[in-house]
Amino acid sequence: MGRLAGYVLLWPGLDAAAFCGAARAPRPQVREWIWAAGKTAFGAGLIWLGARLAWPAYPACAAWIAMMGLVFLLHLGAFHMVSLCWRAAGVRAAPIMRWPIAATSLGRFWGGRWNRAFSDLMQPHFFAPWARRFGARNAMLGVFLVSGLLHELVISLPAGGGYGWPTAYFAVQAAGFCLERGRLGERLGLGRGFRGWLFTMLVVAGPLPWLFHPVFIRHVILPMLRAIGAT
Repeated sequence: MGRLAGYVLLWPGLDAAAFCGAARAPRPQVREWIWAAGKTAFGAGLIWLGARLAWPAYPACAAWIAMMGLVFLLHLGAFHMVSLCWRAAGVRAAPIMRWPIAATSLGRFWGGRWNRAFSDLMQPHFFAPWARRFGARNAMLGVFLVSGLLHELVISLPAGGGYGWPTAYFAVQAAGFCLERGRLGERLGLGRGFRGWLFTMLVVAGPLPWLFHPVFIRHVILPMLRAIGAT
């Protein structure tokens, strides 16, 4: 029961079977602690220094710097530190971010390198049953649609506008996935090597202003920066 309480209250991941299982995790090395602490500090610096410097002349730029800082501070940094603490205690709590910058395909990026917790949620509840009924590719397209709708709830709804843009972002991801897995993508090598990496980064990062649209920046991010003293 104590392990289950720790999973519910003190762990951002969603792989309950691994976290609550009997198998012990290997003790993390010192260099991993240093790396996680460095990412956390870098994220804090982007928010409270980088965004502050950009704010007077370029508020929108300050917002993007802060959002990148939040990713480093939380997803890449603090959550990694939490993973280290649990693994030091023998608990199998793998980091939820697995070097997303190194993904050489959209399938690998969204399939476990970026926010593994989301993948752990989608895999058993959406992808697996849909794949058995409609096929793996159609199931993946359905997961992208669900992702778009969920991001509408956490981005557009709090912002009070910009509806449809997060869904459009994940529609681009679905189109990129189909291109990557199609014959043309196979011939161009879009799912492997440097070409795959470049294609993945362009598709993921290029339409980011659709995901974090101006209404969200104006009504959520900029007020948040003022509230936390980062301006």
